[in-house]
Amino acid sequence: MGRMSWFRRRRPEPLPPAHLPNPHELAVAFWQRWFDLLPRVSAALGDGEPHRVENELCELVAALHPDLHFSLERGQRAIYALVLSGQEAPGLRPYTDAWIAAAPPEDMIWEYHDSVPPVPDPTDVTVNLAGHQLRLGDFRVVAQVTDGAVDVAVYHPELAELGEEARRAMTFLPLDVTLGERLAGEWLGRVETAAQEPAETIDLLELRELVRSLARVDEPPSSGS
Repeated sequence: MGRMSWFRRRRPEPLPPAHLPNPHELAVAFWQRWFDLLPRVSAALGDGEPHRVENELCELVAALHPDLHFSLERGQRAIYALVLSGQEAPGLRPYTDAWIAAAPPEDMIWEYHDSVPPVPDPTDVTVNLAGHQLRLGDFRVVAQVTDGAVDVAVYHPELAELGEEARRAMTFLPLDVTLGERLAGEWLGRVETAAQEPAETIDLLELRELVRSLARVDEPPSSGS
């Protein structure tokens, strides 16, 4: 079963935009520091203890921009994946663009993503967050298509046990890893957390097929040569 560790930093006071260095310069500095940290990161992941490097990585990401989030995941092409997310905020796109442009080539150990990518089978993933382990296969959603968007209500039996921030994170994260952050941003409308399991729910894979079918319909037909 796959496991995912999603980290949210302890937020410092954000710097005024005028005092933030150039995104490219910040990205270059990030990758220089990343290579310095990499032996400790690899050792922590190899021991199954990613929390050992959480604080250092949080500081590293915050130095790129104080509003970014990141995760360490199992890779799809490599063993591990480092994911940086601006949660589709337009103001953060220059920083994630610069970060991925300056990223080293992927290898057998690491791959890099500038938004949360869809995982092949989200129902086989367990997310570790705030001391809880939640199987994404246990999530159920109600989806309603209205005005070209998909409104969803998300339910999991353990969401009620989480704090407000963690509950919000675990409402959106299953949608992001199921659809990919960008497809979710384009197609999801209202997103709510259901306190009790609603009737007529679907699982995450069924939600993926629904949204992808809508996206295919929305694509313009290819022109013949």
